[in-house]
Amino acid sequence: MDLERRTTPIELLWDLVFVFAVTRVTALLSADLSWAGLGRAMLALALVWWAWSAFAWVTNAHDPDSGLFRLTLLLATGLIFIAGLALPRAFGAEGTLFAVTYALVRLLHLALYADASRRGTASMTAIAGFAVTVAIGMLLLIIGSFTGGSWRPALWLGAAAIDYAGPAWLTRARLRGLQRVAVAHFAERYGLFIIICLGESIVAIGIGASGSELTAASITAVAFAMLTIVAFWWVYFDRAAELAEARLRTHTDPVLAAADGYSYLHLLLVAGIIIFAVGVKHAVAHVEQPMPAGARLALFGGAALYLLGHVAFQARMLGTVPYAQLALSALCLVVFAVSGSIAAWAVAGLLALALLTLLAGEARLGDAAER
Repeated sequence: MDLERRTTPIELLWDLVFVFAVTRVTALLSADLSWAGLGRAMLALALVWWAWSAFAWVTNAHDPDSGLFRLTLLLATGLIFIAGLALPRAFGAEGTLFAVTYALVRLLHLALYADASRRGTASMTAIAGFAVTVAIGMLLLIIGSFTGGSWRPALWLGAAAIDYAGPAWLTRARLRGLQRVAVAHFAERYGLFIIICLGESIVAIGIGASGSELTAASITAVAFAMLTIVAFWWVYFDRAAELAEARLRTHTDPVLAAADGYSYLHLLLVAGIIIFAVGVKHAVAHVEQPMPAGARLALFGGAALYLLGHVAFQARMLGTVPYAQLALSALCLVVFAVSGSIAAWAVAGLLALALLTLLAGEARLGDAAER
């Protein structure tokens, strides 16, 4: 296995389907900005994320030039696209279509891992351990799709919990020997997914702004929104992503560190960006009006969750806690509570100003540490 190999074109094609799936999660949340709507959207996101992350792992262990690998990935691409089409109505009439296509994608992931073990690049013992929880989870997912009311989200939540628990706790000891981690490829894959989600936020800004005439207030709101996205990018990619990749190269337990830091904790980063995208879309569409509580909470809550995710990622991978980011995540919720009567463009400005102040402070501390 080439420990320095990079993302291949067919993996980028696979990512494009998840761009679509992410937009469908955003649409699901936008349609119902209630706590129940948030719960359904986050459950859908958890499933989508786990499918993508599972393939990030198996492609890391597989020969990218293998004909079987390419054929299987293309088949999974088609299936996840259908699942994405069904996603906004997954808790309604198209639940079974979503569940079946999603389950088939997860089974194809296991088939690829079995082939990787045959080639000697993955451990069948570890694969067999979490394959049991995948099978149970997918069975619950399909059974849940035939139920109605609160039964479906409850069964699907159980399915996701069991699926996530497999490598996290139930087979953690065996997970250590799953595979050798191609570090450059692995870190790049997760960084690219962050870029995908940031791109979805940019699309949300464009859609929100295109629904009305461009005025000084709307252009200002768009500028603040874009500055916030740049700040999100800077928080992750300026230093932390590179340092985490370097740490993974020398880690004494790289598989478990990668599972914790990337597969699990990156979900918080992704969820934060997607929730923020819903809030910022509303902000740039109604720039001169105060934001409703749900949209405002999405804006600030999404930013707070993104920062908390980054704090947890840095703590797990680097052993340090960026307390300024932790404090700002709390401040985001305070600003949410007191900004109910402020015009949306100014609300967007408050968030951008807070993030830019954070970055300026961290840059100054970084420069002082290097001297």
